[in-house]
Amino acid sequence: MAPIDDGVNRETMEVDIACVGFGPAMGGFLTTLSRGLVNPDGTPVAESAAMPGMPPMVVCYERADDLGFGVSGVVTRARGIRATFPDLDPAQIPLATPVTGEKLVYLLDPVGASRRSLGLRLGDRLIRSAQRVLPFAHSALELPYTPPFLHKAGGLVLSIGQFNQWVGMQLMGSGLVQLWPATPVAAPLFEGDGVVGIRLLDQGTDREGNPGDGFMPGMDIRAALTVLGDGPVGAVGRQVDEHFGMPEDHHRRDWALGTKMVVELREDVDLPPGTVIHTFGYPEPEIFGFLYVHPDRLASVGIFLPSCFDSPVPASYRYLQHFMMHPYLWRYLEGGTLRSWGAKSLEESGRRGEPFLARDGCARIGEGSGSTNVLTGSGVDEAWATGVQLAEAVLRLLREGKPFTRENLEATYVAARRESWVESEGRVAERSRHGFQRGVLTGLVGMALAGLTGGRVAIGPEPKLPHQRARTPKDRLPMDAADWPPIPHDDTLLISHQDALLLGGKVQAAPGYADHVIFVRPELCQTCETRVCVEICSGQAITPGEAGVPVFDREKCVHCGACYWSCAQTLDGERTNIEFRAGAGGLHSPEN
Repeated sequence: MAPIDDGVNRETMEVDIACVGFGPAMGGFLTTLSRGLVNPDGTPVAESAAMPGMPPMVVCYERADDLGFGVSGVVTRARGIRATFPDLDPAQIPLATPVTGEKLVYLLDPVGASRRSLGLRLGDRLIRSAQRVLPFAHSALELPYTPPFLHKAGGLVLSIGQFNQWVGMQLMGSGLVQLWPATPVAAPLFEGDGVVGIRLLDQGTDREGNPGDGFMPGMDIRAALTVLGDGPVGAVGRQVDEHFGMPEDHHRRDWALGTKMVVELREDVDLPPGTVIHTFGYPEPEIFGFLYVHPDRLASVGIFLPSCFDSPVPASYRYLQHFMMHPYLWRYLEGGTLRSWGAKSLEESGRRGEPFLARDGCARIGEGSGSTNVLTGSGVDEAWATGVQLAEAVLRLLREGKPFTRENLEATYVAARRESWVESEGRVAERSRHGFQRGVLTGLVGMALAGLTGGRVAIGPEPKLPHQRARTPKDRLPMDAADWPPIPHDDTLLISHQDALLLGGKVQAAPGYADHVIFVRPELCQTCETRVCVEICSGQAITPGEAGVPVFDREKCVHCGACYWSCAQTLDGERTNIEFRAGAGGLHSPEN
């Protein structure tokens, strides 16, 4: 966290509202806010303190080099998004389409390498023996019943990258919001019991952050309100959490690594746009998967590796390829072409991971505010809705001439959120995944019970921390030793991980910034036997180093954040030995 006076001569800029991170939550906030900053007669709803006579000055800073570099292909019910755009035509947004069909599919193991419990093996045997009377084909069972909480009827299939660009273009056209991509925010500025702004990241430094040639200190942005929507591993949001702490009994211990590809399908593939396929059971029982079909024969296909998964190894890219090669999916994907690839962390603690939503001069929205619903597998629309709720509260306070204190923000924004579907559905999902602490079957039963009983029945203990569950190499089998066959590379779709980093979503790390992945206490790395940070790194940016301390190569980092939450070494029982700081660059793939 940044002290206001750190001995460095920094320029200061005054704004009314400073925003960190541009994703769906910030899109909802800025879209709603910009529509209400000016009265019908053209006068400001409130006068700017930074620019008297003008509407409030609103500035948003985004780490990535472009507003469209969000990594995710999603299906969402889009309730919040459609409420903001009641006349929305999905054809206006590249790669967007209404949901036209939805299936839930259980994938059996076609290669015999999946690590399955005795109960699952017996279940698979029963399914195969009864295939004549079951909808069983291509080593998969299409379930005749999809739980209501999974339904996305009336929803949208989206590319978050393209959606963010579409929203950003409208915001910039309004003239009421400034958007600054490629501008990482280093830290919040604290004063007393509140936040008074943000500090931008220093430029012209070496890898350790020491001033070098062309050093330019990050500017301090002073604001009456700082809005944080920087996601689950956002550096600013985490520093605010460390400064103020978390509400009682709230924690962030459930995570997932989502990794996906955008694939151009063969011309003869007849999957209509809007087709949604949810899967579970393969390549490992804990891994959930998806296939969403966009217009123009493009499909998003991916998997989620949850934090409860720790064996044989979290080799996400190779698991993704095995998932794609499952016979049920391969009949559609074979002969396709890789268009882009990416990965990101998902904060799956949901309502239990909610921080303090409001402090003096500060409010939290989006995934980092605990809005993700793991029961429904949904986060984009929830994030958007929280942004809308905050914007409506801010406009109300502006009209009433009230300051952005914790008390006022809780009476408006937090109160509205507590009365919304985001809150009620989040409560249902609150403990829905705890059953996975006792195994896959228990986890699936727990999700079903939570969903079908409105959250009144849930099973399973509190989730474990990474250092409590991590297995040493001698207890884990590498994928080859676990009988996973090699990937038959075809240089078109099944390409090597290194080629994917070059071709399917390019990585760019701007020079002149400090490294954003830091091993806080190297001596802990030297005694670590798990090396999960190396195994789970989506871009192979963390590799073994001398004396047991890993080496970080930011030229390969895709900013997924998986290393941060999977590190098996702890500093204080909750925090890991890896610090994920502000940083520039990342994965360049607007199709994602």
